[in-house]
Amino acid sequence: MTRSKRAIRIGLMGFGRIGRQVYDLASHSEDIEVVAIADIGQPAILHYLLCAETKTPRAYTLEGNFLVSPRGRARMTQIDSPKEVPWDLFAVDAVIDCTGKFRDRANMQAHIDNGAPRALMRSLPVDEPDRIVVSGVNEGSIANSDRILSAGSATTNALCLLLHMVADTYAIDCVSMTTVHSYTSDQSLQDHAGGDFRRSRSAAENVIPNTHEAERWIGKILPAFANKVMTNALNVPVQNGCMIDVNLRLSDGGIDAAAFNALIRERAAAHPGIVGVTDAPIVSSDVLGSTLSLLFDIPGTQKAGSHIIKAFGWYENRGHAARLLDVVRLYHALDSREAA
Repeated sequence: MTRSKRAIRIGLMGFGRIGRQVYDLASHSEDIEVVAIADIGQPAILHYLLCAETKTPRAYTLEGNFLVSPRGRARMTQIDSPKEVPWDLFAVDAVIDCTGKFRDRANMQAHIDNGAPRALMRSLPVDEPDRIVVSGVNEGSIANSDRILSAGSATTNALCLLLHMVADTYAIDCVSMTTVHSYTSDQSLQDHAGGDFRRSRSAAENVIPNTHEAERWIGKILPAFANKVMTNALNVPVQNGCMIDVNLRLSDGGIDAAAFNALIRERAAAHPGIVGVTDAPIVSSDVLGSTLSLLFDIPGTQKAGSHIIKAFGWYENRGHAARLLDVVRLYHALDSREAA
């Protein structure tokens, strides 16, 4: 089988919720095979969690230290550090680090040093990667020389897609975004002393104000928005399903909600499988299972004053898992063109 036709071989670091969703999506794809999984958890428990969450639990079996799917066999290793994973033994084309824990160049470089041609983190970085790639926004900027990558976060993808679609037509002076976000695995379900006062409170009982890092990196993805975006978060007692509440100050005061919605509807058609629109009065549970990065809420759009448009968009982690695989595909296609 030629390089352009063979399955893309993926290694996963971290088999939490995002890692399991990446694996599930890859196992139902035609072009990607997960060949190795590194996680500190016991293989039997990880297999149990995967089957508990997926709609096709019978598709997955555990044979010793191998997780078996319709796409092949993935070797499971109980390892918790990028420095310890022998990716060269599995001949991977890329590693997706799904831990959310290793977000710096040093740890990503460890994946490279151990045999991964590229390392893609599933979250925003803490220092400069070679590139942050948001599918549907800046994939045209990727280069063969990129090695250490970020796919941003689910929230960053949703916001960047919305801004990208609007900015082609309307001039935007500034943006304020609050993500109303499900609680996360690093929050305690009971009050528990942590490093932050508010996040020491129970995630199951409170709406907890939080910061969000997207504003630091938006200018890297969309240079026209450097220093124009402020982002915050509210973690709420919902297990999954999130929304962005975005206030855009437009230079043109003559744009109303109907015109704004018409533009999004038109632009969304250019991003099939990534952006969708809904006319229904949906709530967070209605977006569960969606592989979109942004489901734009048509009824939620409002005009405030003369220049402010308020807009809502919905998303969940499965959409971000799908974009991680899309980024891997982008680089594989680039490598194939270079080889040709």
